[in-house]
Amino acid sequence: MSKIKGISAELTERLNWLVCLGDLFSSYEKNKNDKFYTTIKKAEILNPWFSEQNINTSINYWQSKLKLNIISAWISKYEMIETPPIQVGIVMAGNFPFAGLHDLICVIISGNIALVKPSKSDKILIEYLIDYLWNKFPKSKHYIIKTEILKEFDKVIATGSNNTFRYFEYYFSKKPNILRKSRTSVAILENHTNKDSLRLLAKDIFTYFGLGCRNVSKLFIPIGFDIKKIIHGFDEFEKIKLHHKYLNNLNYYKTIKILNNEKFIDGKFFLMSESKRFTPPISEIYYEFYENEKELIEYIKTKSDNLQCIVSNSISENHVNFGDTQNPKLSDYADNIDTIKFLLTN
Repeated sequence: MSKIKGISAELTERLNWLVCLGDLFSSYEKNKNDKFYTTIKKAEILNPWFSEQNINTSINYWQSKLKLNIISAWISKYEMIETPPIQVGIVMAGNFPFAGLHDLICVIISGNIALVKPSKSDKILIEYLIDYLWNKFPKSKHYIIKTEILKEFDKVIATGSNNTFRYFEYYFSKKPNILRKSRTSVAILENHTNKDSLRLLAKDIFTYFGLGCRNVSKLFIPIGFDIKKIIHGFDEFEKIKLHHKYLNNLNYYKTIKILNNEKFIDGKFFLMSESKRFTPPISEIYYEFYENEKELIEYIKTKSDNLQCIVSNSISENHVNFGDTQNPKLSDYADNIDTIKFLLTN
C-alpha cells in the first residue's frame, strides 16, 4: 500500500479498500466460477428485477469509478481531517443493484463508522461486498457494521419511497440526517432532436427498467414534433419486453387503459400517455407538449424538489446530456445534497 501525497495514512488505507472493490468489479467477467459470480446469480433469482444485464450495467459503472485517480480527484476539494469516528446509520435503497453503495463509500471516506441496513431487495449483493472487505482488510470490521435495526447512531442517511419517508421523518428527526424520498427525471426534446439523441434517451428511460431516480419518466415535447420518431428511436430496447415482470406490467397497464377507454400511444414494448404528472408506472412514459422554452424551464424549476436529472442538449442549466443519466460522477449526489460535506461537518 503506497502513501498518497497530501492525505493521511489512515485515509490512504481506506481509499485502498475502495480500489479493492473496484478490482473486484473489474474481475467479475474473468472469474465466472468464484463466490462473487455465484452471489450475483443468487441475486438474480431472489430479485427478478435484478436481471443479468442490469447487474452488469451497475458493475461496469462501479469498476470505472472505483479507481484511485478518480476517487482522489473527487475528494480533493474537501478538507479531510482525521477526527474520532462517529456512527452513521445507512438505510439503503434497493431499486437497482448496489443502489446504496455510494452512501457506504462516502462514510468510509469520511473515516466514520457505517451502520449498514441494506434493502431486502439488494441485501445479498451489499452484504457480499461488506464480507469481502472484512476478509481482505480486518480493520474494516471496525468501520463497517451490518445491522437490521438502527438504534445507536450519531447521524443517519436514509433512502426510501414517499411512504417510508414519513417514517424516516418521525424516527430520525432528532439526529442530523439526509432523508431521501422518491424522485424522478425528465427530458426536454427540441425540434432538432435527432435519432441519435433519442437512441441515447432510451438508455436514460429503460436502464434498470426505469426504477431509478435518475431514470427519465417524462418527456417534454415541442408542439409539432413527430412522436413516431421517438418510438423508432427506442427500438434498440425492444428486448426489454422479454423480461416477464416488465411484460406483466406492460400488459396490465395496457389492459387497464383499454378498459377505461383512455388515450395512449402503443410503442409495442412501452406505453406513452399525455399527462401533467411525473411518475408513471413501470413500462409507461408520460409526455407533455410545450410551446415556449423559457416558460417550460420556469415550470420545471417549480418541480425541482421532485426531480433528480433534467436531460437536454442545452436548454436547462445543469442539464444532463442524453444517455448520461446512469453514468453520474461520484460528486453527483442524490437529491443534490453533498454527502461528504454532511459527514465531515460537526
